[in-house]
Amino acid sequence: MPQKRGTGPAGGGPGTGQGMGRSGGRGRQGGFGLGPEGDCVCPKCGKTVRHERGVPCYQAICPDCGTLMTRKF
Repeated sequence: MPQKRGTGPAGGGPGTGQGMGRSGGRGRQGGFGLGPEGDCVCPKCGKTVRHERGVPCYQAICPDCGTLMTRKF
């Protein structure tokens, strides 16, 4: 039993810096947090454009058909 000297057993549960924890690599708020690289794709016509840093794909508009785009995984 530790005596408040840091001599107790090492923790091994979730949230102790052991890998990715329970979230499975997802970003904050449950998103994927894929970073600045990648592509955005239109779910309607399939047009693919380069992801613009600072603008989420779900806010980008397809240049061909005007539909809101999604992130390509």
